[in-house]
Amino acid sequence: MNSPQAKHNIDNCDPKTHIIIKGARVHNLKGVDVAIPRNQLVVITGLSGSGKSSLAFDTLFAEGQRMYVESLNSYARQFLGRMEKPAVDYIKGVSPAIAIEQKVNTKNPRSTVGTTTEIYDYLKLLFARIGRTISPVSGKEVRKDSVSHIVDFIAQNDGKKVLILAPLVHHEDRSLENECQLLIQKGYSRLKFQDEIIALEELVEDPAHVQKLAKKPAEIAILIDRLVSKKDDEETQFRVGDSVQTAYFEGEGVCWIEIEGRKRDIFSNKFELDGMVFEEPSLNLFSFNNPYGACRNCEGYGKVLGLDPDLVFPDHDLSIYEGAIAPWRSERMSEWLSPLLRNGVQFDFPIHRPYKDLSATEQKILWTGNKYFAGLTKFFDHLEKETYKIQYRVMLSRYRGKTNCPECQGSRLRMDAGYVKIAGTSLVDLVLWPLSKTKAFFENLELNEHDQQVSRRILIEINNRLEYMDRVGLGYLTLNRLSSTLSGGEFQRIKLATSLGSALVGSMYILDEPSIGLHPRDTERLISVLEMLKNMGNTVIVVEHEEEVMRAADQIIDIGPEAGRHGGNLIFQGNLTEALADKTTDSHTLRFLSGQDRIEVPYFRRKPLAHIEITGASENNLKNVDVSIPLGIMTVVTGVSGSGKSTLIRKILYPAMLRLLQQGTEETGRFREIKGSTNKVASIEMVDQQPIGKSSRSNPVTYIKAYDAIRALYSELPVAKARGYKPAHFSFNVEGGRCEVCQGEGEITIEMQFMADIKLPCESCGGSRFKQEILDVKFQDKNISEILDLTVEEAVEFFREKQPRIADKIDPLFQVGLGYIKLGQSSNSLSGGEAQRVKLASFLGKGNPNKGKTLFIFDEPTTGLHFHDIKKLLKAMNDLVEQGDSVVIIEHNMEVIKCADHIIDLGPEGGENGGYISFQGTPEEMKGLKNNPTAHYLSQKL
Repeated sequence: MNSPQAKHNIDNCDPKTHIIIKGARVHNLKGVDVAIPRNQLVVITGLSGSGKSSLAFDTLFAEGQRMYVESLNSYARQFLGRMEKPAVDYIKGVSPAIAIEQKVNTKNPRSTVGTTTEIYDYLKLLFARIGRTISPVSGKEVRKDSVSHIVDFIAQNDGKKVLILAPLVHHEDRSLENECQLLIQKGYSRLKFQDEIIALEELVEDPAHVQKLAKKPAEIAILIDRLVSKKDDEETQFRVGDSVQTAYFEGEGVCWIEIEGRKRDIFSNKFELDGMVFEEPSLNLFSFNNPYGACRNCEGYGKVLGLDPDLVFPDHDLSIYEGAIAPWRSERMSEWLSPLLRNGVQFDFPIHRPYKDLSATEQKILWTGNKYFAGLTKFFDHLEKETYKIQYRVMLSRYRGKTNCPECQGSRLRMDAGYVKIAGTSLVDLVLWPLSKTKAFFENLELNEHDQQVSRRILIEINNRLEYMDRVGLGYLTLNRLSSTLSGGEFQRIKLATSLGSALVGSMYILDEPSIGLHPRDTERLISVLEMLKNMGNTVIVVEHEEEVMRAADQIIDIGPEAGRHGGNLIFQGNLTEALADKTTDSHTLRFLSGQDRIEVPYFRRKPLAHIEITGASENNLKNVDVSIPLGIMTVVTGVSGSGKSTLIRKILYPAMLRLLQQGTEETGRFREIKGSTNKVASIEMVDQQPIGKSSRSNPVTYIKAYDAIRALYSELPVAKARGYKPAHFSFNVEGGRCEVCQGEGEITIEMQFMADIKLPCESCGGSRFKQEILDVKFQDKNISEILDLTVEEAVEFFREKQPRIADKIDPLFQVGLGYIKLGQSSNSLSGGEAQRVKLASFLGKGNPNKGKTLFIFDEPTTGLHFHDIKKLLKAMNDLVEQGDSVVIIEHNMEVIKCADHIIDLGPEGGENGGYISFQGTPEEMKGLKNNPTAHYLSQKL
C-alpha cells in the first residue's frame, strides 16, 4: 500500500541525494519502498505500533550499523560478531548512522550529566591550565616563585648590592659543626647569622661561636653569592639564575634575597602559603574518578551514610522553642535542649525564629554547640557510644540516611580542589549550579590576555555545549546530577546536545521522540536544535508524534494506517503543504494536522467532590507552596520542564498518601502537612513508565491476570484431562510443562565473558518455551505457545465467541490502544508509554475493591502516543473518573490539558526560578493569563 509518490521517488532518486529503502519487511512492515532525502529534517510518524520504529531503527539504523561493522578489518569484526541484515531487498545511500534513543543505558553511580556531555572533561582541563589556587586563610593567591621570577625581581633593583642566601637546613643526626664541615667540602665559604657574615673556616675553629649560633639555627643562612644587580648585563643574569637555583637546592626549596635598602625577601619553589602546603592544579586533582582527586570521605560518590539534616529538622517552619530539633523533643532528651533555651540570650540566638529563617551560621551552631550548650554533633557522638543499648541504636537509625558528603558538599572532589578558582569561582561551585547559571558565568567571564590565549579553544567547547544543553530545555539540571536519575527524554536530549558539541558532518541521526517530557515552549527550542544539526550537513530522522515537530519537518513520512497487522504501509510522504492539501486520505496523522479530526474540548467541566490540601511543600526547588488537589475529577499538573511538577506529585503527594493509607513507607519529600478529605481516598495508584516486570518472563497477559484463565481453559480440555495436566503445566515459569533446557525462556544465553552475551533460540523447543507433549493440547487448533504469540487484537477476536470471559479480560489492553502487542511479549521489549498503558488496562479490567475511592496518578501518559491514541487514552481515563475515582496527570500535551477539569500550573520557569504555583483553576480561566507559557499554548487549542 505504498503511495504512488514514494514509488516514483524510488525509481527516480539518486543514492547521492537520497537514502533509498526497497521492500522493507521487518516486523509488520509490508514491503515498504521509501526514498528519504539527505540533509533534511524528516519526521516518521503514525499510530503506536504502526511500524515507525521498525522502519527507522530496525531497518535503517540496523543497516547503517551493520555496514559500519562490515567495513572494519577482520580482527575487529571478530569481537563485534556478525550482524544480521534487516529483512529488506536493498538499502542504498546509507550514511554513518547514530541512534539517540530514550533509554538511560547507564546505572554507573559515577556517571553524571557533566561526564556524559563531556563538559566536565573540558572544565577539568580549564582549571588545570588557568586556575588560581587561593589560600582559605588569607585569601591570597598561592604561587611558586620560579628562578626566572626571582631573576626579574633582582634585575628591577638595578645597581644595588644583592645577597643570595639559602637557609641552613638543620639535620637532627648532625651537629652544627658537622654541617659546617660538609659545607666547606661542598665549596661554600661563608654563613650569614643575623647581620653578621662569618667565614666557615674561622667558625669551625671557634667552638664557642658555634655554640652561640646553634642556639638560633633558624637565623643561619648559607651565603650563595653576593653581587651588584645589573639590569641589562646578560652575564649577571645567568650568574643570578645559577645562584638562585643553588640556593633552592641547599635551602630545600627556600631562597632568601637581601637587597640593599630592603628587608629580606623570602622566596619558595614550594606550593605553599599561610603555613599550608597546597596541591598544584592538575587534571587528576579535578577528577573524582581518580583516587588522587576523589573526596577522601565519600570516595568520589558524593553521598555518604550519615545524619540527614532533613530528618533531624523535619519541619523548617518550627522554631527551636517549638521543637524544630526532632531528637530533642522527648522528655528524656529535652535535657540537651534546655541549656540552649536557657542560655540562647547569652549569645544572641533567636530561639523563637523558624528554622528556615536562621542564618547559615546560626544553623551551624546548632551542630557545633558552644560553651553554653552541647550541639547536635556531641549529642549524636553520645548516642554512638551508647549503641549497646537497643533504644539508642533505634534512635540513631531514625536520623540516618544517604546524605550529601559533608566534606565535599556532594561535589565528589577532594576539599583542596575547591581552593582553585577562576574569577573567584571554583569547580565545586560550577558543578552544583544549574546549567543556566553556569552558562551565564562563562558568558560574562573576563580573563587576562595570557589566560585567554591558553583557554580559547577550551572555552569554545564549554560554551557550545552549555548553549546546546540550554537550547534543548535542560538548563535546570546540574553537572553533578547522576545520569541514572534522568528520565528517558532528558537522557536523549543530553545525547543530542553532546552530538551537536561533537560537530559531526555527513551523518544520519535517528532520534526516538526527543520531545518527550518537554513543554511546548521547550519543544520550539528543541526544533531549533534539530535544525542546527541538519544545517551542519546531517540527515536528521525523527520518530515523533508531536504536532509542532511535524509542522517544522522538511518531509513527513506516515506509516499506517492502523497499528499491528493493520499497519506497516507507507500512507503518505511529502511536505506539510502537501499533507494539509490531502483531504481524502485515510491517514490519521494528516486528518489531525488538517483539522478534519480532532480531540474535542469537553462540553462541561466536572466539579470536585472534595480536596486534599498539601501545605509547605519545599522539596527540591519547590518554594514552600500550598496546593489543593481536587478529588472526583481529572486534574492535570503542568509547567515548563524542571518547574517542580514531578517533585510535588511523585515525591510528596504519592508517598505522603501511601503513608497515610499505611500502604507503603516510601521516603517523602519535605512538606508541612497533608490534610483535607484524605479519608475519601481508600487507595492510591502510580501509573508510571517503569517496566511492568524486571524479568524477561513478565508479559502483558500475566500482568492483567488473563493468563490464569487461559491456563485454566487449557487444563480443562479433553487431552489435558486424560494426561492429568493441571493449570501449572501451561506455565513457563514453573517445572512441569515448560522446556527444561531453556527453563521456559525460549532461548539460550551464551556468556561471552568480556563481550555482550549472545541469545540463541532454544534447539529443544524451537523457542516455543514448552515441551512437545504440552503443545499437543490445542484449543480451536492453537496450542498455548501459539496463543502467547497472538496480538491483543487477534486474541480478543479468537476468544470472543467461545470464551467471552477471557476476551473481556484481554479487551482493556485493546481499549488503551495496545491491540498490536503480543500477549506473551517480554516486558523488557515494551516502551515506557506501552508499560504505562498496560498498567492502566489492568485497572480498567480488574474488579478494584476500592472502586470509586482510588486516586490515580499518571506521569506523562501521552509518551509515545499519536493523536488518535491519545483520544482512546482520554476515554479510558474519563471512564475511571465516571466510576468515582480521581485522576491526577503530570502532562505537557495540550490535547490532554484542554480536556482537564482542573489545572495546577507550576513555574514560572524551571530549576531555581521554578517551584511556585502559577495557577489553579479551569482551562477557560487559564487561557487568558499573560506571561504564562502554558496559557499561551492552551489558548491556541480552546
